[in-house]
Amino acid sequence: MRVFVTGASGHIGSAVIPELLRNGHQVLGLARSDAAAAKVAGYGAEVHRGDLDDLDGLRSAAASADGVIHLAFDHARMRTGEMAAAAEGEMAAVRVFADVLAGTGKPLVATSGLLGLAMIGLGGRAGTEADIVPAGPRADNENLTVGLAERGIRSSVVRLAPMVHSDLDTHGFTPALIGFAKQNGFAAYIGDGANRWAAADSHDIAVLYRLALEKAPAGTRLHGVGDTAITFKTIAETIAGRLGVETRSVTAEEAPKYLGFLGTFAGLDAPVSNDATRELLGWEPTRPGWVEDVKSGHYFG
Repeated sequence: MRVFVTGASGHIGSAVIPELLRNGHQVLGLARSDAAAAKVAGYGAEVHRGDLDDLDGLRSAAASADGVIHLAFDHARMRTGEMAAAAEGEMAAVRVFADVLAGTGKPLVATSGLLGLAMIGLGGRAGTEADIVPAGPRADNENLTVGLAERGIRSSVVRLAPMVHSDLDTHGFTPALIGFAKQNGFAAYIGDGANRWAAADSHDIAVLYRLALEKAPAGTRLHGVGDTAITFKTIAETIAGRLGVETRSVTAEEAPKYLGFLGTFAGLDAPVSNDATRELLGWEPTRPGWVEDVKSGHYFG
């Protein structure tokens, strides 16, 4: 299959493209700079120069492909509080792909996040693939993509764990938390730190995207999760242990001071299940969990 991949040179793309190529697919990767183009070409993929704002370029690339994996997201805007603008850029791209792929039965695999499930009142139970966030910056794009099944597109969405980790991860939430701990001189958690986050290894996630491309039914939500529930206190203790600093409880009001852009949602309790995803696609995470990966030291080189 010839696959157009946005976000091709990013963290997840760096795992997805080799996974696709190893399994016989051809890849056309979106690259917005010379450095990104060199990285994508280095994987053995064909390069399509452009970015999410170049809608005509996205249209032509998608039209030349047998399927699309949409990974790109404007994380820089998210980090500066412009989440709505970042989400709208993501949705504009999906609308273009929808127009190109409508009625073809071709796959479109998009990306969402799992922290939003903590907002819909699950009463402490693990969020499942059947749970739906009705609205929100990333939920709107997720719901749009899933609804494209009605337009003859084999659409699916991978909901990513907040901490997707591996030696490929240089700008995700894990490096951010480590950076805040270095800056503060301690690793912070909110309250008693009993709230739970999920995590997944980048390479396991790459397999999930490939399987979604190859066989996910239309209108499917999938959970990209290995560790389903790590307490935030454990996260802080693991980082602190590697840095040789203490941990410290902070209040929700103090959290933005010590956890930066993560402070507004670091206290969310978001345990999740991946049971339906594993059963549907035969996907099994096999890589080390978050704690073991962080303790291995590559984040601190």
